[in-house]
Amino acid sequence: MSTLIRGEQPMTTDAPAGESQVDAPVTTAVDDANALPFVAPCRTLGTWEPIGWLGHAWDDFKAAPRQSLTYGAVVVLLSWALAYIAIRFGGYFELLALVSGFILVAPLLAVGTYSISEQIERGLQPSLRRCFVEERRAFGNLMVFALILMIVFLVWWRAASAVHIFFPVDMTTPDWTDYLQFLGIGSAVGSIFAVIVFAAAAFSLPMLVDREADSITAVVTSINAVLRNKRAMAVWAALIVLAVAPGFALLLLGRGNGTGFALVMALLGITLPLIGHATWHAYRATIDASAWPRNEHLDQ
Repeated sequence: MSTLIRGEQPMTTDAPAGESQVDAPVTTAVDDANALPFVAPCRTLGTWEPIGWLGHAWDDFKAAPRQSLTYGAVVVLLSWALAYIAIRFGGYFELLALVSGFILVAPLLAVGTYSISEQIERGLQPSLRRCFVEERRAFGNLMVFALILMIVFLVWWRAASAVHIFFPVDMTTPDWTDYLQFLGIGSAVGSIFAVIVFAAAAFSLPMLVDREADSITAVVTSINAVLRNKRAMAVWAALIVLAVAPGFALLLLGRGNGTGFALVMALLGITLPLIGHATWHAYRATIDASAWPRNEHLDQ
């Protein structure tokens, strides 16, 4: 059997005895030209560009307040349910660890806000139906990412338990200074997991919403972009921390009667959609994913 490649003379190969000769797959120059890159290229960001992303996020929030707050309300209701389980079968420490670990899974919950921002960018009327269609389309890749986050969260939970064992807190004292050592060590340990999740999720989830890409490519693209824009991403991470820090302060102040948790969840119902919208604009300003086919499901 012979095969012609770029006009060269045909070549034949004798098949071993007892075996039939089959056509081997041939890779041509055209196939190489159409092959997708392993990582989407990224742009170089200015140090303070993330502040502009928040401005664009506020514009999206004002353009679609009902849709944004709906996602915020879903987060609040889900958090209340998890808090009830934590308090019912555990205690305040379990609740504090749960809220801390919530940062690790928050990017996945904000997928709907990415879709809202994309619809606004395309000039479409924001629709929750389109958000659900988009989430269903990307369900497989999102579940792969959710599995990664679940593993990280479970490891974080065990690490938080170890911190509680080696640095116990007297839950009967009203002195908040007793929490400083526990929170300091816990924050140092948690920051390791937060950096890993931040690097993997900074641009990957918006890319899955925007393009027909797989989760591995999106995660590698995100990590590459974070490493190449360390200063800008450090500013962006600091802005996210500032957005959720007041909620954690309220959680500590209201630990006696549960009002702190109610306030922190209400605050996240507003800040999470804003961070989600800003994450979409961060992706659009940083990642050049034009080599991948664009998702056209939003036009339905």
